Amino acid sequence: MKFPRRGLYAITQPENKTINQVVKDVEAALRGGARVIQYRDKNPVNASQLASLLLEICHTYDAPLLINDSIELALTVGADGVHLGRDDGEISAARRKLGPNAIIGVSCYNDVEKARAMAVAGADYVAFGRFFPSGTKPLAAPAEIISLERAKQSITVPIVAIGGILPENGGQLLTAGADLLAVIGGVFDHEPEAAARAYQALFNQPPE
Repeated sequence: MKFPRRGLYAITQPENKTINQVVKDVEAALRGGARVIQYRDKNPVNASQLASLLLEICHTYDAPLLINDSIELALTVGADGVHLGRDDGEISAARRKLGPNAIIGVSCYNDVEKARAMAVAGADYVAFGRFFPSGTKPLAAPAEIISLERAKQSITVPIVAIGGILPENGGQLLTAGADLLAVIGGVFDHEPEAAARAYQALFNQPPE
């Protein structure tokens, strides 16, 4: 499974939901056009079961499932890859455990130099953010749109933007250099299929 070059990158919102509801919501987002799903769960109850179900539904829609933070969970369920934050280990360690075909993404916050280094080290994509106020990470340090412009000049792997992104503000991030928009609440606080379609429409519009 390859990481897409463009599109909506939907991140799960499992808090206070049953496993069945999370799977139903993710399938709705995929129907709406989400190209990637990341399983993010800060208080997991049965992570292996849920991740396995999500992997099955993602592959039905030809979309990769990535696991946030946990190389071990990605290995256990056979996920397509992992997303590494600040304290989640090195790309080389993830690559050794998950194999040469795994998708490995890295959070780079607002650090273009780190993003360049991670791309050289083998990251399949780099992520910047948060760009707008975010209910999921209200205390996260802000990223600047100019960082996307700078990154686009020298980084060839896909660039993901995250943080408070709505259909109303996502277009400016795509214009600046983002290839994918990563969204949690903007998709899963609403009816996920319709919300995903609203984001996916941004990728069909001419640049601003």
